[in-house]
Amino acid sequence: MKILYKLILIFTLQGTLFNINATTNITVRVASYNVEYSKNATPEQIGKMFKPFNLDIIGFNEAPNGDWTEKIGKELGMKYSYVGKISSANHKDKYKTILSRTLLKDTEEYPLRKGCWKASAVRAITKIKGVEIAFYSLHICAPHKNKTTDHAYEFVTNFLSKEKNPIVIVVGDFNNKNIGRSGKSTIEEAGFMPIWRDLKIDISQQFTWNALNPKKNKGVIDHILYNISSGAKTTNGGIIELKKPLSDHKPIWAEIAFPLK
Repeated sequence: MKILYKLILIFTLQGTLFNINATTNITVRVASYNVEYSKNATPEQIGKMFKPFNLDIIGFNEAPNGDWTEKIGKELGMKYSYVGKISSANHKDKYKTILSRTLLKDTEEYPLRKGCWKASAVRAITKIKGVEIAFYSLHICAPHKNKTTDHAYEFVTNFLSKEKNPIVIVVGDFNNKNIGRSGKSTIEEAGFMPIWRDLKIDISQQFTWNALNPKKNKGVIDHILYNISSGAKTTNGGIIELKKPLSDHKPIWAEIAFPLK
């Protein structure tokens, strides 16, 4: 009995140590999708597509107004959403939205005026597994030769650089195929890591637009990034390849591990 007791005690202690190590990180499962105003799919279809990924939070671009985002949430069991009020390029139903499994607070929308068309980024704070995260979903135009006059520079300078939360995730349609490749984009220079680098995915031969017309693709222009200062690392993710595209963009997703401090 004494030997059995000692074995049980050893396994219990080992299990405790294992659990401590297992909880030194929190993982966040995130996705980004430009849905082209839901032209080719219903919110229910998009929700079913995302279901296997068990996501915590999603950023949408070119999303319809009203309860469209909520309808996807019903499919996924994600109760909380925020819909911006600025439609990209003043087009109909091209809003930035956030859908979350956990409560959203401090929701805001930041107008971006310097680029080639009217743009914006939406922001919210959510708490996942007890840790607060600042989450941004944006849709901006391609970078200019003079970066000080483009949306990315305005976003970083006026808003992102002032973010106080120690954990930040930025997703969206950047219209920039150079993020995560050679050199550094404006947002990478601001201290943000694209998931492609962690996952060692060569995006030079891949694309997220145009999913409906691959011969005219413009490369990978949709991205997920996190702030390097958080100490995080992307552990899984990539471009979601669909047999039948639900939009002119491909959805992307990532599982990011953030160390508890």
